[in-house]
Amino acid sequence: MTAAAPAASTALERYEAVIGIEIHCQLRTASKMFCSCSNAYDGAPPNSHTCPVCLGLPGALPTINRAAVEGVIATGIAIGATTPAATRWDRKNYFYPDLPKGYQISQYDLPLAAHGRLAVETSAGPFVVGIQRAHLEEDTAKLIHGSDADGRRTSLIDFNRSGAPLMEIVTEPSIRTAEQARRYAEELQLLLRTIGVSGADMERGQMRVEANVSLRPRGTEPFGTRVEVKNMNSFRSVERAIAFEIQRQAVALDAGEVLTQDTRGWDDNRGVTYVMRSKEDSHDYRYFPEPDLPPLRVAPEWIEAVRAGLPELPAARRARYVDALGLSAYDAGVIAGQPDLTTAFEAIRAAGPGLSPKEVANFVTGDYGRALNESAERGPAGLVGRTSAPELADLLGRVERGELSRTNAREVFASHAATGETAAAIVEEKGFHQISDSSALGATIEAVLAANPAAITDHRAGKPALGFLVGQVMKATRGQANAELAGKLLRERLDGAGDGPA
Repeated sequence: MTAAAPAASTALERYEAVIGIEIHCQLRTASKMFCSCSNAYDGAPPNSHTCPVCLGLPGALPTINRAAVEGVIATGIAIGATTPAATRWDRKNYFYPDLPKGYQISQYDLPLAAHGRLAVETSAGPFVVGIQRAHLEEDTAKLIHGSDADGRRTSLIDFNRSGAPLMEIVTEPSIRTAEQARRYAEELQLLLRTIGVSGADMERGQMRVEANVSLRPRGTEPFGTRVEVKNMNSFRSVERAIAFEIQRQAVALDAGEVLTQDTRGWDDNRGVTYVMRSKEDSHDYRYFPEPDLPPLRVAPEWIEAVRAGLPELPAARRARYVDALGLSAYDAGVIAGQPDLTTAFEAIRAAGPGLSPKEVANFVTGDYGRALNESAERGPAGLVGRTSAPELADLLGRVERGELSRTNAREVFASHAATGETAAAIVEEKGFHQISDSSALGATIEAVLAANPAAITDHRAGKPALGFLVGQVMKATRGQANAELAGKLLRERLDGAGDGPA
C-alpha cells in the first residue's frame, strides 16, 4: 500500500493495536558464540574471521561462550526476569544462504531469562512493558547485494558475522501504541549499554528491532492477524513504521479485506511497509534439542556473582538524581540517558564533593554536552578531549565562589579541553577575574547606558532590553563582570530616579 492512510488516532478509535517487539542484540564478547574466532570483525576484510565451526563444516563441534551466557543472565537480572536452574540449546531449522549449517543454534522452550519487565516514560505517562523472554543464539552471515560490471544483480556472503553471539529479547503483546514501542526500544538500548553487554548501535547492526503488529476491534479479546515489520534502522523508523502499519491494517479491515500473516519491510524513504515473504510460525522451524551441546546448568551462586557485578541501572539512577540530589526529572533523564554524560557527572561530583549538583548538571548538559557532540576524542575516564574531572571541578568551584564569570568559564573550559592545561594556569594566563564589586562596575554601566539611549527607551516602554544591556556590560569587561550583579545594578539605575542619560 502506498496511498496515504488515515491518521493513527482515527484508526485507534475503532481498533486496538496489539504490538510485540523482538530485539536482536549483538553481545560484547572477545570471541564468537561457539568457537574461538574473534568477535571484533567490524571493518575487517570479508571472511577473515572464520573457522570450521562458524562456517558449519562437517564434523566441527561447538563449545559454549561463558561470557555470552553471562551477558544474557545480566540482562535478565536487569529486567527482573527469572533464570531456570537448567536450560538447553535447540536447533532452529530453516534454509537461507546466510545460514551455513542450514540451522541456527538457539533456545526454544527453556530460555536463559523469562518473565521480565521494563518501565518506560511516554507522553501519556509511565508504562510497563512485559518481557516474555531473553535467549541466546548465534548470528547469521551477512548478505551483500549489488551489481557486477555488466549490470547483473549479485549477492555475496561475508561469514565474519556468522556464529557471533546474539541475544534475542521478546516482549509480551502488551504494547498498544507506536510511541510505547519506540520508548521501550530506547530504554532497552540504554539498559544494555549501562550494564555493558552490548554497544547496541542500530546504525551498525548491533541492535535490530522487529515488530509484530495486529489490530482487533476495541472491546474484543481475540488477536487479529499478525504482521511482522523488519528493516527499521532507527528509533524514529520504529515509531513511523508501526504507526503506518496500524493505519494500513485499519484501512484494509474497514474495506473488508482479509489480512495475511506476512513479513513486511520498512521503506524509510517512501514511509511505507512492503511484503517480503509469508510469515513463519515456530512449528515451521522444526525445533529439536541440539545434540552437540549438553544442557547448561545455572547455579544460584553464578547468578549472584553476575548480579554483584552490575552497575546502577538507569531507572534507579534517575530516581537517585531526583530524590537525593534534587535535580529536575528532565536533567536526571538527560544525564542518565547518555553514558558519557553520566560518567562526567559522577566524576566531577567525586572530584568536587562540595559542588552544587545542579551546577554540575547544568555544566554537563550544557557546555560539556555540546563539546561532547562536537568531538570524537575521549579520555580514559570517558571525558571529552583532554579534560580531567579534578580540573572541571576546580573550574566550577571558581564559578560558584564568584571568582570567575560564566562567560570566562566557557572560554577556560574550551581551552582546557583542547590543550589539557590546568584551569588555574588558563585563568592566570588570560587575566580572568570576575568583577563582583558594585563600585567597580559603576563606571562601565554608566558608559553602556550613555552609548545605548534607544535601549533605555525600550526598557521604559516595557520592551525586553535589559538582557541586551547586560550583554554590553559583559562585552565591555571581556566577560569578567558578574552578570547577575550587572543586571541588578542596571535595573536599579533604569528604574530609579537618578540623573543622567537614564
